[in-house]
Amino acid sequence: MHKFLQYFLLLFLVSSCTYFKKPQEPEAIARVGEVYLYKNDIKDLVPKGTSKSDSIAIVKSYIDRWATQKILYNAAEYNLSNNQMESFTDLINQYKIDLYTKAYLEELVKQQIDTVVTEAQINSYYDLNKQYFKNSSELIKLRYINLVKENQKLDKIKSKFSSFTKNERKDLQEQAIQFKSYAFNDSMWVDINQVYEKLPFINVNNKDQYMVPGLNFQYPDSTSVWLVKVNNVLSKNEATPLQFLRPTIKQVIINNRKLELVKTIEKEITNDAIKNNKYEIYK
Repeated sequence: MHKFLQYFLLLFLVSSCTYFKKPQEPEAIARVGEVYLYKNDIKDLVPKGTSKSDSIAIVKSYIDRWATQKILYNAAEYNLSNNQMESFTDLINQYKIDLYTKAYLEELVKQQIDTVVTEAQINSYYDLNKQYFKNSSELIKLRYINLVKENQKLDKIKSKFSSFTKNERKDLQEQAIQFKSYAFNDSMWVDINQVYEKLPFINVNNKDQYMVPGLNFQYPDSTSVWLVKVNNVLSKNEATPLQFLRPTIKQVIINNRKLELVKTIEKEITNDAIKNNKYEIYK
């Protein structure tokens, strides 16, 4: 019993020492005045896999920036006039108000906004504002095939490419593996700069020779032949086709809804405050 009592007292003393032990202070790595930068503050600063030399450089750069900011801030507090400090305090408070109210309104708008935009709404917006949408460069509708000159089916391919019925287009699609490059979607507008990339023999200086509506031509180079059919050309500064503007118009419509919804929410909140006697103007 005596030994048991000694063991219990010893255990109690050890536990008590641990309980009353002062918590370990965080490890500081830099100080400016009475402000400290701690090791925990930079624990996620260096990406995994970074070399030791790069890690040291990243940490040193961060510490230098941190110290410079603190030193400048202390100097500013000491040297700026009271009027300047008050002015900045007002700006900070106003920024806080703007930040909070913006976040709150955005959350309310997110809950209430209708993001469904129909094709009819897009078409209507386009028709009303068409005059404001102008091409920044020429737009082209065309199809083409680039294949080697020695292709034994060249004549048949030319014929099918020229008439381009539904079945012939399907046949050409099935043979596409033997083409160096091709594009069959001639109902889609493409920017002239894309044409320069895909058909390198066409450039700014000779485009008017080749980019002619309805023109069907072939162009041979040293190893291959190009078959090209130009369906249509839309000049610079003409109204931009709806195809190009559909995503933009959809976003514009949604943004306009957001603006209207914000106005409505602000008005409703103000009216509720007046109704509940939380807001009044003294005469």
